[in-house]
Amino acid sequence: MAKRYRPVNRDQEFLFPPSMRDWLPEDHPVWLVISVVEDHMDTSVFHAARNTGGAGTAGYDPDMLVTVLVWGYAHQVTSSRDIERLCQTDVAFRVICGGNTPRHVTLSQFRAAFPQMIGMFFAEVLALCAQLGMGRLGVVALDGMKIAANASASANRTEEKLARLAADTVARHGQTDAAEDDLFGEGRRGDEVPGDAWRASRRDERIAAALASLRAGREAAGAERAAKQAQHLADAAAGTPRTGRPPAGAAVELAQMSVARARAAQLARVDAWQARAAAGKRPRGPRPASPDSYIRVRQAEARLEAARAAEAGRTAADKDHAEPVRNITDPDSRLMPVRGGGFIQGYNPQNVTSEDGLIIATELTADTADTPWFEPMLRKAEAAAAFITARQPAAARKQALRPGQGDASLIGLFLADAGYLSEHNLTTTGPDRLIATGKTRALEHAARDGTASVSWNSQSITAMAARLATDDGITAYRQRGHIAETPHGHIKHNMRFRQLSVRGKPKADAEWKFTCAVYNLFKAISTGHLTTQTLAGLQPRAACPPVPA
Repeated sequence: MAKRYRPVNRDQEFLFPPSMRDWLPEDHPVWLVISVVEDHMDTSVFHAARNTGGAGTAGYDPDMLVTVLVWGYAHQVTSSRDIERLCQTDVAFRVICGGNTPRHVTLSQFRAAFPQMIGMFFAEVLALCAQLGMGRLGVVALDGMKIAANASASANRTEEKLARLAADTVARHGQTDAAEDDLFGEGRRGDEVPGDAWRASRRDERIAAALASLRAGREAAGAERAAKQAQHLADAAAGTPRTGRPPAGAAVELAQMSVARARAAQLARVDAWQARAAAGKRPRGPRPASPDSYIRVRQAEARLEAARAAEAGRTAADKDHAEPVRNITDPDSRLMPVRGGGFIQGYNPQNVTSEDGLIIATELTADTADTPWFEPMLRKAEAAAAFITARQPAAARKQALRPGQGDASLIGLFLADAGYLSEHNLTTTGPDRLIATGKTRALEHAARDGTASVSWNSQSITAMAARLATDDGITAYRQRGHIAETPHGHIKHNMRFRQLSVRGKPKADAEWKFTCAVYNLFKAISTGHLTTQTLAGLQPRAACPPVPA
């Protein structure tokens, strides 16, 4: 017998469950996130930033706003307008809000205050993960990635164009001021503009900031280049020239010094030979060649000509090379080269990840190169290691020890790719480290052969290349890809966080740290470390100060 279709009656009235607890199952992750933020984290910094008391409508609970943003970032929603819409339609968001519906303006303003708060929130999440036994420090890895800024690459301008834009803005403002003075009189504007309308987000102020940043960067680069040149020239003048490639602009002068030293040395030999002959003594060896015909002098002169030709070519290349630019939408962002070719307008976050995939230290940088950030991130990682082990259970600390690692508060092995390779990074104080001396396939080939195929001017780099050519060295380094790059892939491809939604480095850094904190929190949930049972075994935090009536 044929069955009927189920009736579709859109006018049917329903009685909703009397409790929101019935809307979602007890094992739904949203309950864990709510409990973590409200009961196990110190959110007093968020409460301190809220205006409470006095006239006006009661504000939203900061714990609720934090939880809403955590759940949104974890589920690929970063737009405040999208979050507002989901607080009306999505069950999980409605449960978090507890019947409230914060407007997107409230969420945006709350997020704008992150720079003063997010450092503590990241530390609170890290402390929670440590209490749950996470944060294995036997092997940690450092890696950088490129994240797009909330700015377009087409908004980049050279110094000349920025100066022209700034001059045009000043002239336009002058004309406007003169017209308003004629209309309203001196010292009056007519319709007064509130003081808070003059923000750094205004276009003319962003232009001025971009121009100042460009000039400051040029001056700093020039000072650094001049210091390197002076140091190389001083060492060469003292008779102890440095090895390796000379800094740009000093090659010709260094080559001239080399010619002068070679001539002086040969002339001293000729004079000594002649003085011995004039004194009636038998000269040692044949008569030395004149400085003009001596082979070493001719070689030094050839290097001088080559340096002059290279300097001329470099000067011509500098004229044809693209001028440095700054972005007038986000002056702190930079053009970043990306894998596969091309550039994006963005930032270069640096992350240190533990052996079990926990981001223990992070910093959003505007540098295109990774090398300068090795030591700062190493120090951050050491501080994070001490922070984690002070909060880990004794059993977890013992289990996390690497073979031969005597102190659980210390990092066992620190891994980094070839982008961090330098003499300084290899020799600076700190834990044992492996820094790649080339591409992975070259390292694998050298390990199979058992020899380092490339010779280096640096003894430290040569020793590192030899270590990576051993079975133990390459086996240890193979862990870097999984440890360091997995969090980046998860954030970009699973959380769909590929572009920052705020502008300016302080706010962008806060948003990135918040994203990493959300990643750590859900890493604890996905690996089974954070469950209802384990959370019940943790000591709840002290209640935040009561909100004034």
